[in-house]
Amino acid sequence: MTQMQWYNKPSTWNEQAGVISVHAGAKTDFWQKTHYHFIRDNGNFYYQEVKGDFTVKVKVIGNYQALYDQAGLMVRENENTWLKCGIEYVEGLQNISAVVTRDYSDWSVVPLLQPSTALWLHLQRRAETIEVQYSLDGENYQMLRLTYLSHAEILQVGLMCASPQGEGFLVVFEDFQLTQP
Repeated sequence: MTQMQWYNKPSTWNEQAGVISVHAGAKTDFWQKTHYHFIRDNGNFYYQEVKGDFTVKVKVIGNYQALYDQAGLMVRENENTWLKCGIEYVEGLQNISAVVTRDYSDWSVVPLLQPSTALWLHLQRRAETIEVQYSLDGENYQMLRLTYLSHAEILQVGLMCASPQGEGFLVVFEDFQLTQP
């Protein structure tokens, strides 16, 4: 395993005994062009470089407050090719969210009618494909998305959070695991 590093390091964060606490930066996001016609690449991303296929898992607990507050996992080749997934807070509701960007960002959501205290994410890369699964209990997973991402041999993989409209919020990542076949 390579050492984890920050892309857009937040002003406040802590890592202790497998728990990573981050205060997502204010007015931060990852987005490319689509619909809103703006580009943002200033979200917080704590990652390591991974060569080839992998599986990554994490438990995410966020204190979502402002429109579009978000936290979860990210797989990234560069500013124009990436995937982010997790919870995104929209109009007072937590949504399980996935954004895939290949020059333009798309966005898909599944509203959670009952807010969840935590979300478990499981991503698997096989060649150029990423499969995104989520769970509300850490045991029963369901697929959110299967997508083509990139043929790049090395990708950045890790934890993502952002607060596009807000002043930031606290998010806790537990049990981050990255494994390779």
